[in-house]
Amino acid sequence: MIGNRITYRTADGVRVPGTWRHAFIRNGDYFLTDLFIYADALIDCWGLVTLDEFEEKLRSGWVATELPDGARVSGHELAAWRFREPRTWLTPELLLAEIRDTIDQLNGRPDSTDRCLAAVDTFLADRTERNRAAVRAAYLAIPKTQRHYALGDMDRKDRPLQVLVTGPGEPLDGAAVGEPVTQEEYDEAIAYFEDRAKWIAERPERVPADGPATPVAPAIHLYESWSRTPSDDPGTKALRNDFPAPVAADGVTYPSVAHAYWALSTTDPGARAAIRDADTGYAARNTAAGAPRRDGWDHARTAVMTALLRAKYTRHPALARILLDTRDATLVYDDSDSGYWGDNGGRGRNWTGRLLELVRSELHAEQAGITLPEPVTGQG
Repeated sequence: MIGNRITYRTADGVRVPGTWRHAFIRNGDYFLTDLFIYADALIDCWGLVTLDEFEEKLRSGWVATELPDGARVSGHELAAWRFREPRTWLTPELLLAEIRDTIDQLNGRPDSTDRCLAAVDTFLADRTERNRAAVRAAYLAIPKTQRHYALGDMDRKDRPLQVLVTGPGEPLDGAAVGEPVTQEEYDEAIAYFEDRAKWIAERPERVPADGPATPVAPAIHLYESWSRTPSDDPGTKALRNDFPAPVAADGVTYPSVAHAYWALSTTDPGARAAIRDADTGYAARNTAAGAPRRDGWDHARTAVMTALLRAKYTRHPALARILLDTRDATLVYDDSDSGYWGDNGGRGRNWTGRLLELVRSELHAEQAGITLPEPVTGQG
């Protein structure tokens, strides 16, 4: 289960999503550490390895699933101790199966639980013994540690699945001594899955859908460029803040958003005039570097940039069309001088890209005839 344990590494400028889980590494002593598992099936267990290499690490005991009584353990700079009557439910096979599921989840693919539930649906549609046997095989392929959670039912856990795959007249798997499943219990399990299928089918009607959770259009990378003159067909270069597109602020018209942003960052009249007259947005930034920032600028700058982007795309409908044509794509903005405004290979915060997406949504709202509430500036 990934939950909120989300991380990533950067490979060739691309973010590779990942997660982590606790583990023991045996390097002489035992070390409590984290395994980092990535969507490209590389695993960091004190060094990046492939899934096949990781299995070798498991078999050799480098990634430890056996914890000997009395062995020395280190939590690095946290603590050191010895195992005393340790108990662990992990085996190399079980840990490997859990990690395979994790890689599937990171890639948005069906994991072993999803495959089992898909087999249940097939059985419900065609209730043959062959299809029930397929459910059983898929259920047993779920790591034992995850079976309780397969149905997401904290009251009944996975018992309906156990009863379904066992069938009437047979004892439940794993029961040392147990009564065989009765026909009534089996019928109740079938009814459980029928009700569950009905509930899942009706769920979209109960929860209003307001659009996809993830972008439909591919991400668009807005690489750095320093345009000096407008173009009849600028493409996505027009979405750069230094693209020549005049905007007005404080009664002054500036050649670009970048010029206006840096001019507003200072209260020095001479510096503001020099920034306005700079040949390019890059030159405007360099001019602003020698001027003092106004008080509170670091907290106000995001609001200033938002207002300037709104002004740009309101004043220039052709550029607004270019922004709208990006549909719902994630906009990745490069800014080599700022990890705040730029994404910069996954190391920055990409605020310019995020604000462009906000302004794009506002333009879509305008096209749809949606009137947005005006901000309230005071008590009435």
